[in-house]
Amino acid sequence: MASFRFFIVISLVSLILISTLTPSISKTAKSDDVELDDDEDLRFLEETEGKKDAAPSHSHFNEEDDGDDEYPDLDDEEFGNYHDFDDSDSDPYKEPEIDDKDVVVLKEGNFSDFIEKNKFVMVEFYAPWCGHCQALAPEYAAAATELKGEEVVLAKVDATEENELAQEYDVQGFPTVYFFVDGEHKPYPGARNKEAIVTWIKKKIGPGISNITTIDEAERILTSESKVALGYLNSLVGPESEEIAAASRLQDDVSFYQTVNPDVAKLFHLDPQVKRPALVLVKMEAEKINYFDGRFVKTAISEFVFSNKLPLITIFTRESAPSIFESDIKKQILMFAASNISEKYLPSFQEAAKSFKGKLIFVYVQVDNEDFGRPVADYFGVSGDGPKLLAYTGNDDARKFVFDGEVTLDKIKAFGEDFLEDRLKPFYKSEPIPETNDGDVKVVVGNNFDEIVLDESKDVLLEIYAPWCGHCQALEPTYNKLAKHLRGIDSLVIAKMDGTTNEHPRAKSDGFPTILFFPAGNKSFDPITVDTDRTVVAFYKFLKKHASIPFKLQKPVSAPKAEAASTPETKGEESKESDKSSNGGLKDEL
Repeated sequence: MASFRFFIVISLVSLILISTLTPSISKTAKSDDVELDDDEDLRFLEETEGKKDAAPSHSHFNEEDDGDDEYPDLDDEEFGNYHDFDDSDSDPYKEPEIDDKDVVVLKEGNFSDFIEKNKFVMVEFYAPWCGHCQALAPEYAAAATELKGEEVVLAKVDATEENELAQEYDVQGFPTVYFFVDGEHKPYPGARNKEAIVTWIKKKIGPGISNITTIDEAERILTSESKVALGYLNSLVGPESEEIAAASRLQDDVSFYQTVNPDVAKLFHLDPQVKRPALVLVKMEAEKINYFDGRFVKTAISEFVFSNKLPLITIFTRESAPSIFESDIKKQILMFAASNISEKYLPSFQEAAKSFKGKLIFVYVQVDNEDFGRPVADYFGVSGDGPKLLAYTGNDDARKFVFDGEVTLDKIKAFGEDFLEDRLKPFYKSEPIPETNDGDVKVVVGNNFDEIVLDESKDVLLEIYAPWCGHCQALEPTYNKLAKHLRGIDSLVIAKMDGTTNEHPRAKSDGFPTILFFPAGNKSFDPITVDTDRTVVAFYKFLKKHASIPFKLQKPVSAPKAEAASTPETKGEESKESDKSSNGGLKDEL
């Protein structure tokens, strides 16, 4: 009997323990179910994408014409990537015939040995289809021929064939040109023409300055070179010569010479009786001669040449673009005018430029030139025949300032002074604000950017795109589906902005597409650049992680899989449940 009572007690205790533990077990099981539901909910996002619409995932997402230029900070819609201004109508994959017998072809198998055996080597990494490479090819070949016999070799690498070499040397655009000295390489910073390449290389491999002793030499140099600095010295050796030689190494695109011959000095427009040392800069430009009047030391000579070597006005072409946008002088004044009216305004523009040597570059853009002028005008948002003046801070900052008033000498000079003193108000391009903006993806333009993107009560995902960008077009279906799934979340905005026709100081793109996230309540800080796979699920996870305002995605309830096997009675019950579902309609993700 006692043992029976003991059994009853043990049984009761066991029941109590089981009933106590059951809720926690049930809760754990329920928690596991929630995690599974989460997976299923994300799976439903994946199912809606489909392989056909999924945007490609890349380590670099920006559309850069697969690297059509060697200057990454000047990308597609930045003013430094010049392929938008390319007028080539030829087959982009047809390599032109160039007499480049003096250019050495390097491949993976011979590259290292060749660089090791030659002290000075210039190497161009190119792509056969690249328009800029095709434009450089004859200039590069001519430079190689002229430098034949010197202690330097010009070589080239087809980066489309030699992928590993291109990756090893961080080739991100075409053409990329490096100069190797004893195996160490640095980018070539000069212009892409024979004269600039030859002058630059001669300075790197030689003393930097050459002697002129005869009239014949002087005449040949004056007729063949566009920018020449001549030192008229007391001696071809010694401190004076050393100072001018040191200055020459600081100015890559000017040829430096020295002489003690009075007749040579006279040919260079120097008075033979002038006090020596003297220096003159001679250019094939409207302003042909500049006389140096400072202390004859390296720094002063270099600053003089730097301030005066550019023409007073640079006409924008593909050839002149590098000298404009890669100059140490970043700030520019641009005049946009059609050729038939430019003659009326160019004299005042040129005269004003004299007051800003070494401080501003004055650029004339011929707007009726469809190859170069019109694309540049479109980039800056300039329409009509002009004249229109605009100040530009350069690609690093990319702020623009519009001149308002009559184009006269005094007003141009005042505009330049205000620009240098930072007294002007920036101008930003904008399309008209849309009359309706009810789509899942909100349309942002320059003039409604603050209202939509900088709304502190919203988490905003913004895509900056270009209509012609292939990666943007591939992303569009995914981006639209993301917006459709999230349209019921009031705190979240999915938006897009055409970066070619709209600008805002807070919307800086590194190419197209650029995707930025502006968290709610945090709009005074820089936005977060979205660097994730281009899928609905990846975007969703990014938003869940970074959104300031938590949200839950709701999904439609799936139809029962065994509907075909349902009885009339169960169908009636399912119909009732369906009615309830249509009223409640959605199931919380979490």
